[in-house]
Amino acid sequence: MNNVVTIGMVLATFMGITLTLVLGTTMMTVLAQEQYSFVTQWGSTGTGIGTFKQPLEIMVDRDDNVYVTDFTSVSNKVQKFTNNGTFLSSWGTLGFGPGLFTSPSGIGVSSSGNVYVADFGSPDTAVQEFTNEGTFVLMWGSFGLGDGQFINPGGLTVDSSDNVYVGDFGENNRIQKFDSEGNLLTKWGTPGTGDGQFINPAGLAADASNNIYVVDGGNNRVQKFDSEGNFMTKWGTPGTGDGQFTRPGDIAVDSEGNTYVTDQGNSRVQKFDSEGNFMTMWGSKGSDEGQFIDPLGIALDTSGNVYVVDAGNSRVQVFAPS
Repeated sequence: MNNVVTIGMVLATFMGITLTLVLGTTMMTVLAQEQYSFVTQWGSTGTGIGTFKQPLEIMVDRDDNVYVTDFTSVSNKVQKFTNNGTFLSSWGTLGFGPGLFTSPSGIGVSSSGNVYVADFGSPDTAVQEFTNEGTFVLMWGSFGLGDGQFINPGGLTVDSSDNVYVGDFGENNRIQKFDSEGNLLTKWGTPGTGDGQFINPAGLAADASNNIYVVDGGNNRVQKFDSEGNFMTKWGTPGTGDGQFTRPGDIAVDSEGNTYVTDQGNSRVQKFDSEGNFMTMWGSKGSDEGQFIDPLGIALDTSGNVYVVDAGNSRVQVFAPS
């Protein structure tokens, strides 16, 4: 074979070949890889405009505006930026009730541009809906184990029908699906390691067919379901190799159904096709361009650029395929 294969933590390229790797009882197909290049970054440590104390989740709307949740008790807000990091607006302060946050986490955007934010750690453990300028619209949920209740609502995504899916980690370990008015439609998941079970479900994403991808953080894997919660497939094992994870955090899906997963403990992003076949990865631990300390939230814009919340460096980094 005359093809040369180079594997690196930051940029990995397979020269037009496809390999099949067998790891234990798990078969993983490795597809031809592409590279992702650093484009820009913004943010620093702080509580003021355009700074972050503990950035967590990120979402890009259809106009390529970027929304970032800031998780700590001294921030408790959503910030909105242009796609190059210019600050546009923010909303939220510490408190219980409409328009207030204790720990804003997951975030999603509807077809109309309204923004849904999951908030936990308070008596009003809930999902809140806002306009894209931060005007409060609607709120639902409370603390508990029952239908429509949450212990720790974290990951959140919105499908093409504006249904809202919320991951609830901790004692519930489940996904709940609501319509746009907060009415419960279905739920699935129990604590465990089997198919359709979770240990701390983290990030969520919906593809164009309304399939739902769940980062099952405690099990170091991704699980894929249809919109009613029927299990479809899964991938990932603990480790540092291709297709392995150490505390995966969030997931995003592009228009072709490829998925991007932040691998927090390995300080990198990994890209897969819709069935979990490894495609490429980039990142290493550090504070330079293209490096990460605790990469968490991830999102894509309409051009396929990838936005990553680099939480340990209090910044957002943007990458483009090259």
